[in-house]
Amino acid sequence: MGRVGGLVVWLHVTLVVLVLASVVRYVQAHGFGEPAPVVLTGAALVLVVYASQRWVPWRSRHWWSATWFAVLVATWLVLVLLAPSFAWCAVPLAFVALRVLPFGVAGAVVSAMVLTVALAWSGMRGFADPTVLAGPACVAVLAVVAYRSLDTDARLRQRLLDDLREAQGDLAEAQHRAGTLAERARLSREIHDSVAQGLSSINLLLQAAEQEWDQRPALARSLVGQAAQSARDGLEEARRLVRDLAPAPVPPDPATLPEALAHLAQRSGGTTGLQVDLRVHGEPLPLPEDVAVGLLQTARGALANVAEHAAAQRVTLTLTFQDNAVSLDVRDDGRGFDPETVPPPGRGVRGRGLSGMRSRMHTLGGQLVVESASGEGTVVAASVPLVERARPDRS
Repeated sequence: MGRVGGLVVWLHVTLVVLVLASVVRYVQAHGFGEPAPVVLTGAALVLVVYASQRWVPWRSRHWWSATWFAVLVATWLVLVLLAPSFAWCAVPLAFVALRVLPFGVAGAVVSAMVLTVALAWSGMRGFADPTVLAGPACVAVLAVVAYRSLDTDARLRQRLLDDLREAQGDLAEAQHRAGTLAERARLSREIHDSVAQGLSSINLLLQAAEQEWDQRPALARSLVGQAAQSARDGLEEARRLVRDLAPAPVPPDPATLPEALAHLAQRSGGTTGLQVDLRVHGEPLPLPEDVAVGLLQTARGALANVAEHAAAQRVTLTLTFQDNAVSLDVRDDGRGFDPETVPPPGRGVRGRGLSGMRSRMHTLGGQLVVESASGEGTVVAASVPLVERARPDRS
């Protein structure tokens, strides 16, 4: 139960205690004479009407809450005129007025209640007692000011909570949008480096087979066979992407990245006619799966770019293991280009290429550097730092 709930409970208890105490005080002073049945009935009616507040929508400011409170106060006024001791009930009733009535109306009602209390006590004493006039007025002022402050703080706190919930909702929506865009970018990279590159290889093989079909039919049939194998591999990769959104096939054990690169080099050489060599430096480490996949996909994308754009004869893959990093260099002897003139991916630009490789390395916490010049070939260097979990246990 919060602070407001505790205040309501004590409000209930206070009113009931004051009504019962006023009844006892009246019976002690006047007994069960002629006015007593009216006073006792009025006290009971006050409690019954007050108990019916469970059906009153507090803070709703509807006409029925005002009507309910009007009946309650009218009954109390009759009691005060018959037995001034019931004037003490004005304190909890003032808080009730502030809860169920608009603040301006509640202030006027509380003022009328204070005036009634002062008149009733003055009539009982037979003279105008300054304490009787000032006491209820001061109590009423303190009650109104205290309640107003608490109500203002509660409303401000509620407004802040509402703003916080709205901000959290906006943040969650922004994170969802960012996650969706990141996933779309990831899928774009994976499709480019698997299915799209496989289709590119098939296209190159079929073009070469068409050129050799008349002069060297055996070679043409071999190229067609390689294209068919590439198509089967591409189909398997597409099924894998559709099934579980996994990247291109990698060995089950990420520690066998050198073997995966050797297989890729052999296959790429047979598909494109390039001489593809693999060199491994350092002691191979068991890499995290995402790092192994990222480097393998980067090698595949770089080899596809060489086959399609570089007009190269030879490509060298260099995989280097260090204590705190792993790097992959793809060097070709092609015609080279100016890296600054490569347009970003978008409309009118085919594929993702270098942009996709950089994005993948950035996701892994690494970097990709491209060095090239016209007529001097190209080097694509990818490096990823290794955390402690990637190092083998050498104890």
